Order: sequence, then structure tokens, then C-alpha cells
Amino acid sequence: MLEPEEFLAGLDDAGRAALSARGRHRRWPAGATLFLEGDRSSTVVVVVTGRVKVFSITEQGEEVLLAVRGPGALLGELSAIDGTERGASVAALEPVVALVVPVPDFVAFLSGEPGAAMALLRLVTSRLRDADRKRVEFGAFDIAARVAGRLVELADRFGEPVPDGVRIPVPLSQDELAGWVGASREAVAKALRVLRDRGLLTTGRRTMTVLDLDGLRRRARG
Repeated sequence: MLEPEEFLAGLDDAGRAALSARGRHRRWPAGATLFLEGDRSSTVVVVVTGRVKVFSITEQGEEVLLAVRGPGALLGELSAIDGTERGASVAALEPVVALVVPVPDFVAFLSGEPGAAMALLRLVTSRLRDADRKRVEFGAFDIAARVAGRLVELADRFGEPVPDGVRIPVPLSQDELAGWVGASREAVAKALRVLRDRGLLTTGRRTMTVLDLDGLRRRARG
């Protein structure tokens, strides 16, 4: 199922068919790298099934998680448009099937499909707003609120209803979650313990179940 805010969902059937005709499908196993920060851009990638993480590595060698993307996501579009090096790395969180489109073919597709160009504009605008919102969170909210916010995001986008709540199937480690909220692993572990003690969620190995989504949403607002 396509994520409603992602690029592929913004195209009509004809647009999706036209884009598919310009690329080829490729598979990656869980943990595989789709592309690396600093690489020259020769393709864009559209996720068909599975989920990926977008991340950057600091000078100290620490991974900073920037986003989690799912079916329908367009990756590498900015470097394809402006011709610069890739600004982040992308790796598969689980087995991924994606459409790989050469940059010249993607640019030609945008030129021939006004609806696709508008879908790309909406996508870029949405990501800029999301980045601005997260910068505000980093300055205004404590770590538990930031962790709660990311879990709400995952539950809203990828959550699977279960008898006791909403299961988050995205296999993120505590280290990856820590990089996403800009905190240490120890601080994130403490925040998760607080959220568990409040009866908002349960945690397992790379899996979580939200027991009280409304309560978690309130905690995310500080």
C-alpha cells in the first residue's frame, strides 16, 4: 500500500505507468545500502515495497537518522535535479523492491508529465515543513517528548492494528531512534522506560506496540 504523502501516490495511473516504463525494478535485502552520501547521482529510486532509512554519518562516525520512508517514496530527487552529490545515505530496513530510474529519464518524465512535476513540488514542500517542525521540537521539547513524537509518526504511517493497540513494525534499533531524536542511546532507553511505565507502549526487540496512541500524542506535545 502506497503512503498517501509519498511521490508515487501523487501520480495517476498513467503517470505511474509512464515512470515505470523508464526504469527497472531491483531488489535489496534488509541491511543493504541503496546509495551513499557523497556519491554522484546517476539514478533516482522509487520504493515499491519495504521500508528504508535515510541517514547521515557525522565526522565522529555517528549515524544520524533523518527519515524513514516506505512504499511510494522518491529518493535521490534533489541531487538528480541540481546535479550535486547525494546529500544522505539510504539503507533497507527490511527487504525492499524499488524502481530505479536514470536521472535523464526522470528529468524527461517530469518535463512530459506536469502532474508529476506538481507531485514533486508538493513532496519537497512537505519534507521542508517536516524538517522545520523537527528543528522546533529539538529546541523546545525534552527527549521523552521527541521519542513520543517519532513513535506517533511511525504509528500513524506504518502502524498495524492489534488487539491491544497499534503495532509499529518498523525494525528500528534504539541506536537508530537515538540518532533520529538527537539524543544518546541511554537517554532514549530511559525515555522508553518512562513511556512504558505510563502504560503508553510496550517494547520488544526492534518492535513496539502503542497501547494508548492519544496519550502518546499528548506526551509528544510536551
